[in-house]
Amino acid sequence: MTGHLTAPAAALADQLPDWVRLLRANNPGPMTLDGTNTWLLGEPGRPAGVVVDPGPAEPGHLAEAARRSPSALILVTHGHPDHIDGVPDLAAATGGQVRGLVPAYQSATDPLAGGNMLLVGGFEITVLATPGHTSDSACFLVERDGEQVIFTGDTILGRGTTVVAHPDGDLGDYLDSLDLLSAYDGVPALPGHGPALADCAAAARFYLAHRRARLDQVRAAVAAGARDAPEVVAAVYADVDRALWPAAEWSVRAQLAYLERDDRESGPGSVWLDSP
Repeated sequence: MTGHLTAPAAALADQLPDWVRLLRANNPGPMTLDGTNTWLLGEPGRPAGVVVDPGPAEPGHLAEAARRSPSALILVTHGHPDHIDGVPDLAAATGGQVRGLVPAYQSATDPLAGGNMLLVGGFEITVLATPGHTSDSACFLVERDGEQVIFTGDTILGRGTTVVAHPDGDLGDYLDSLDLLSAYDGVPALPGHGPALADCAAAARFYLAHRRARLDQVRAAVAAGARDAPEVVAAVYADVDRALWPAAEWSVRAQLAYLERDDRESGPGSVWLDSP
């Protein structure tokens, strides 16, 4: 049986480029781990030119982010409140432009899409569309002076696995996104929560294996008589703190939708088509 994953999915990064700094919000919790990671990019000893995920609307956190990045591009990895609630205040304080795939922050005249590149203050930023956790999730591959990092938001976490937030999140999209990230061997993954990981590709491949094992467990639970998402959660996530069961149910609903779609595509006779 696949247990609940709470450890990092890859080795921790023991060193990051000197142009990367972490400012963590004071919003720890079961879903946010130690708090939301706000990443600041800038030359050592100089103000940051790029902010990734301002985080929650926490005045002290945002004041410190504005102090360290008085005029910066603001990137958002996805639209969940613990990542973007602080965007309006930080943008007002710094005058920074906000970019990402989140619809509220898409430019009508210059919309972003996967594969687009931004050049800011010596940083080459490639947008990677990575839907799955949410439909608007993006990762950002950043390169400077031959060094690379990937900001993964909640697509890859520093510890444990992320929730596929059904119905906006989609497991098929998430598996495709992990497959995309599995190409970035040796590139550190800087997540939205938890510690930085040394190898994005290794983490993505671990996540893929874990998700496929979970799918097998869900199939088995349904075959054994589980009739709905709560019953599947009780069977598959029995080793998980019940406080996390509501979040687990989001992922289970995404898993059931994925399996139902997969079985429909496989033709007549599937368990899903024949079930009431």
